[in-house]
Amino acid sequence: MMPPKLQLLALLTFAVAMFFLENQIQKLEESRGKLERAIARHEVREIEQRHTQDNLRERDSSASSQSAVNEDDLVIIYNRVPKTASTSFTNIAYDLCGKNHYHVLHINTTKNNPVMSIQDQVRFVKNVTEWREMKPAFYHGHVSFLDFTKFGVKRKPIYINVIRDPIERLVSYYYFLRFGDDYRPGLRRRKQGDKKTFDECVSAGGSDCAPEKLWLQIPFFCGHYSECWNVGSQWALEQAKYNLVNEYMLVGVTEELEDFVMMLEAALPRFFRGATDLYKTGKKSHLRKTSEKKPPTRESIAKLQQSAIWKMENEFYEFALEQFQFVRAHAVREKDGELYLLAQNFFYEKIYPKN
Repeated sequence: MMPPKLQLLALLTFAVAMFFLENQIQKLEESRGKLERAIARHEVREIEQRHTQDNLRERDSSASSQSAVNEDDLVIIYNRVPKTASTSFTNIAYDLCGKNHYHVLHINTTKNNPVMSIQDQVRFVKNVTEWREMKPAFYHGHVSFLDFTKFGVKRKPIYINVIRDPIERLVSYYYFLRFGDDYRPGLRRRKQGDKKTFDECVSAGGSDCAPEKLWLQIPFFCGHYSECWNVGSQWALEQAKYNLVNEYMLVGVTEELEDFVMMLEAALPRFFRGATDLYKTGKKSHLRKTSEKKPPTRESIAKLQQSAIWKMENEFYEFALEQFQFVRAHAVREKDGELYLLAQNFFYEKIYPKN
């Protein structure tokens, strides 16, 4: 038997040892708990990161898919005004359609009537919006502006056009009707055989060179309203201006067609990728030249400029030219005789939420 003092000492030693062991076990349990919580937080972060990455991929994929659908659903309408270099520009679209994978459709109306009947308007809008197998598409033809919203269309086509100095356009058209052009030299024109010059026509007060013949570019932009075709209508002029600014993506001028082509290539590469190089080669820059065209004298020009109709058509041309030059000034620069597109000059500074 151990003495009582030794027994007490042994008991105390055992108690201290047990207390120490329990304390160490508790510390180990706490450490294990901390480790488990750390592992759990790490796993949660990994899961959150995976979800975030998956969401970003899905969003990017959805955006990419939506972008592809939108791009492949594009429709451009070029309601070309006669004798504004429209053949040269249209043939660029024909040359690029196979390479850039889109359709070109020529709207050829009976007797080149620029106004469609109401039933033809409905058919045309229906075709443009429902012919999915024909999209993306580039429509062109001598047809006045048609407002698609009147027919309940939510996504309107993109309108573009080119206009020209009204007297120069009329002179070109006058000689075109008599002598044709080098594009289809064998085709007999409506006034073939008439040798009267434009100056002689103006001097004699002929109908083919009358101021009323200048009234064309305004109604082409004004559209399918009766007032558009009332020669000298102030309402038509204002409506044409409104449509040019609000309904057309870009309207160029014949005198600066290269700039127009370059800006379209930058804005709509889906259709016009390669258009600038094609134009600069010269093969498409002056494709159709009117034969036997003689510049009018100052006297003939001055006589036409006295008419109220010329003043209105010229006002519209100047308005379009100013708008085009404004757009161009924010899109291109010229250096050493060469045009250069400006780089993107906007960026997104803040994007929220962060994830």
